[in-house]
Amino acid sequence: MPRRTSGRVTLQDIADRVGVTKITVSRALREPQRVSLALRQRIEAASAELGYIPNHAAGALASGRSHSVALLIPSLSNAVFSDIQRGIEEGLRAAGYQLLIGHTGYSILEEERLIDTYLGYGVDGLVLSGTRHTEHAERLLRRAGVPVVETLELTPTPLDINVGLDQTAAGRALTETFIARGYRRIGFLGARMDHRAQLRMAGWEAALRAADLSTEYCLTTPQPSSYRLGGEMLGSMLQRWPALEAVFCCNDDLAAGALFECQRRRLAVPEALALAGFNGLDIVEATTPTLATVVTPRRRIGEVIAERLLARLGGQPCRPHSEDLGFEVRCGGSIG
Repeated sequence: MPRRTSGRVTLQDIADRVGVTKITVSRALREPQRVSLALRQRIEAASAELGYIPNHAAGALASGRSHSVALLIPSLSNAVFSDIQRGIEEGLRAAGYQLLIGHTGYSILEEERLIDTYLGYGVDGLVLSGTRHTEHAERLLRRAGVPVVETLELTPTPLDINVGLDQTAAGRALTETFIARGYRRIGFLGARMDHRAQLRMAGWEAALRAADLSTEYCLTTPQPSSYRLGGEMLGSMLQRWPALEAVFCCNDDLAAGALFECQRRRLAVPEALALAGFNGLDIVEATTPTLATVVTPRRRIGEVIAERLLARLGGQPCRPHSEDLGFEVRCGGSIG
């Protein structure tokens, strides 16, 4: 047999090498129990020798399934999304599904483009980070006929499956923790200000208004979060409101940066200023004092998403619904 110099190795190439039909090779690779052990081993050896790579696109056309699910996330570096990704990936992998990742960069227009692209590739399901989408994206998703999961936040009108937590309730609960401990001048420090950050801020406002406290101590920016930004923004807040008693940072990165700035200024935490973040990332346990935060069940959210997707893909009926997996306010040393 002449040596192949270019092109993809095909089932016919393997069949020619072993001396059987292409159908027999296909059967051995797709349903190995239907051929003898000796023949299967010869076919597998030839496949490995020739460097055969299965054509999943062709398999998808034949079966009507791509065995792939797309997860669209706004950030590739944020641990919040990587934790959810791992939960989904492990659940799907055990069932033979591949998780594909799309990066939206916090843009609903980019999300729309990726939805269109992945649906064009025939994914079996989609997981979206959030509940706000363009009208065109919603039309695409409603017509696609595949399971769709919206996550991280809750909505009373889910497109299909909604798994997350009540971001507003979490923001309110953390603010009420400050209030219960005697703090009255409580600020909010926010960056990026995506929809989830806005929901947390709404919870902060609701708690303060219910306690008849001022909501003026608020500083936000569209810039992405970082330790450095948290320190800079806290400095601006203290300059503007020197009598500030506590600060609710919309995420843990900002809270850690604010803590480092307090330490640079030799400002005792929580004696001179109390601090808290949001999400429960590893950094909150590595600081001194430990940072108060809202712990979100990110890994569990991913696991539940995988379970719900596999149930739907397995034919179980499911009406549109929301699942609230809750949160935990963890009082670290930074609020006393």
